[in-house]
Amino acid sequence: MIIVENKIFDEINIGQTQSLKRTLTNDDIVLFGTMSGDTNPTHFEGEDGSGRKHRVVGHGMWSASLISALLGNYLPGAGTVYRSQQLDFHRPVELGDELTVSVTVTAKHPADHSVELACLAVNQRAEVVLTGTATVIAPTEKQRYEQRALPELKPHRSHQIFETLIERCKGLEPVSMAVCHPCDEISLAGPIAAAEEGLIEPVLVGPRAKMEAIAAGLGIDIGKYRIVESEHSADSATKAVALCRNGETAGLMKGSLHTDEMMHAVAQRELGLRTERRISHVFVMDVPAYPRMLMVTDAAINIYPTLEDKVDILQNAIDLAHVLGVEQPKVAILSAVETVYPKITSTLEAAALCKMADRGQITGALLEGPLAFDNAISEEAARIKKIVSPVAGKADILLVPDLEAGNMLAKQLSYLADAEAAGIVLGARVPIVLTSRADSARARLASCAVAVLHARGRVQKTKIAAE
Repeated sequence: MIIVENKIFDEINIGQTQSLKRTLTNDDIVLFGTMSGDTNPTHFEGEDGSGRKHRVVGHGMWSASLISALLGNYLPGAGTVYRSQQLDFHRPVELGDELTVSVTVTAKHPADHSVELACLAVNQRAEVVLTGTATVIAPTEKQRYEQRALPELKPHRSHQIFETLIERCKGLEPVSMAVCHPCDEISLAGPIAAAEEGLIEPVLVGPRAKMEAIAAGLGIDIGKYRIVESEHSADSATKAVALCRNGETAGLMKGSLHTDEMMHAVAQRELGLRTERRISHVFVMDVPAYPRMLMVTDAAINIYPTLEDKVDILQNAIDLAHVLGVEQPKVAILSAVETVYPKITSTLEAAALCKMADRGQITGALLEGPLAFDNAISEEAARIKKIVSPVAGKADILLVPDLEAGNMLAKQLSYLADAEAAGIVLGARVPIVLTSRADSARARLASCAVAVLHARGRVQKTKIAAE
């Protein structure tokens, strides 16, 4: 608890001064831009109007607002009324600059209790950033109070990653996809919406009469799509997998049957879709509080993966990241701690996986582990714990210790951090779209987009290998 008190007019003396220090962060810039509506590209990371990278410069009035904070909080403090402000800006404040802002009393006027103050801001290099004068009406009544604790605000970007993925599929040929037993409203409407967006060409595998009845209730015409008749959900799984195995479809999507039932057909050695790779699941997540796409693996297929399993789980996710445009993904191998601790198996496996990457057994990414979750996604947490790594705080992929941890993490991000998640299974002959009844329409489309990009990436990779 911090107790502050104001300075009434009679207590203020010529030459009296007050100062504060503040470092300009990216959060400051984003929040000030949001509050003011000033979206000048000069103030934001990225490219300028000519397409070139530029240095990030803070809003000039952000610096000026620190003067207001000094006047309102300390000198004179509570009860102060602004009358006028004149400022000259001498040089820009760049991201990471530390400003020392001060006000100094230069004149007092008893007739109206006004006070004139000289204003100054200098950066960490002692360069003058701004100068000016302020005139305020000082309070005449003493106030002593507890400084108000304001809520901590963090920029919360809008969902945009999924829109980008879907947009990337525009202009690509739609991918044929076997939709396995779409026998409820959600599981039928999803692939039809993806077809209307031009993402997929669905092949509906299930009891025809049942699917047609559901479509009629939704006002959907499924007559223009190929239908493969089946008797029940197990038969749907067998026939949908067969379509993928014989090359008639390039992807598989789960309908209203249970995941285990479909994956049982996928995993059969002779008639399924297995490859030399371990089959694994990846959540592709759009987390508004995180500045980049985040992938979580494995949260749906492998319950307690071995070290050998994790090699394939990682490589599957890394290969997907490449297809989605991340050239060198940063992989954080999660545990409860960021040090190797023999009693925690996941820390030993993390260390082993990093060494395997050093030896070329895992390729295409930067690996770091063990890392606790905070160190993986927060640069500030990594800095405090003195973790020096190109991955810490900037992870693109999170490898979780087991399914329980991954499933809980993904759902926590969805329900507590307003994240949306697209789900895909990798390591099989074709990408497999796993959707949940709780998924939004956008997440379902994004899952299809990820599958389309993955399928097209496989085709491109095969062509390059053949050449």
